[in-house]
Amino acid sequence: QVQLVESGGGSVQAGGSLRLSCAASGRTAMMGWFRQAPGKEREFVAAVTSSAGSTFYGDSVKGRFTISRDNAKNTVYLQMTSLKPEDTTVYYCAADDRVRVFSNSYFRSPTSYDYWGQGTQVTVSS
Repeated sequence: QVQLVESGGGSVQAGGSLRLSCAASGRTAMMGWFRQAPGKEREFVAAVTSSAGSTFYGDSVKGRFTISRDNAKNTVYLQMTSLKPEDTTVYYCAADDRVRVFSNSYFRSPTSYDYWGQGTQVTVSS
């Protein structure tokens, strides 16, 4: 069982930046970020594999957010820039210790991840 601890959420004005961190208690093969607004489905934000460092991004954040990971620390980061009010929601870290299928759709699906953090709030004011 891998535990995930997120940090770095907070409030920022539109156009500003925030960096989220997620530390895993054990080794993982892939780590990612999702976000979910009340009453909406969980939305894929970004993911990264541990072996090759392959990255994947959701369409709404591509070009603004950057995911990276430090394998030595079992930690993944999400650098968020040019933040918009519509980015306001709870962000969840996700991880799994296996990559079963190497495809965009696999990394974008919440069901591909067995481990989840408790979430961290990001608020962007206009």
